[in-house]
Amino acid sequence: MVQQNIFFIGPMGVGKTTIGRSLAKILGKAFYDSDHEIEQNTQASIPTIFDIEGEKGFRLREYKTITELVKLNNIVLATGGGAILNKKSRMLLATQGLVVYLYAPVEFLYHRIAYDKNRPLLQKDNPLDYLTQLFHKRDSLYREIADITICTEKKAIKTITYEILHRLKPIE
Repeated sequence: MVQQNIFFIGPMGVGKTTIGRSLAKILGKAFYDSDHEIEQNTQASIPTIFDIEGEKGFRLREYKTITELVKLNNIVLATGGGAILNKKSRMLLATQGLVVYLYAPVEFLYHRIAYDKNRPLLQKDNPLDYLTQLFHKRDSLYREIADITICTEKKAIKTITYEILHRLKPIE
């Protein structure tokens, strides 16, 4: 059994929470979602935090939350899409566990999440253009710390989960 922590990174809507939860169940690990933890700790939704504190305030909360979560043992953690913007967060993830980068083409993600009101960064006039900009800005940061990189486009949750499990085998 893989004892180290596993951290999921990637753009919003790619399936980090769903796949992370699936993998955690199979491996018998506790599952955490950094956005959910932030909402629990603040008793406020992510859009509300963005409205009150802005992205900068949210990113500070995100960093503090990740700092606490990576101290736990034998967990699977799904991070928010922008968690890798903070260099300290990237380094924590890279040094405290195995990092899995999930990605998919921007158009695929757009069709999954374009009208999701719980994604404050998408509340723009042209969310597809914005998602494209985010991808170009963040992709290299995700890849910088990824131990495993997997495309989720048009794949079932079970398929992706077993692809990750297969890639974990050499590490055990």
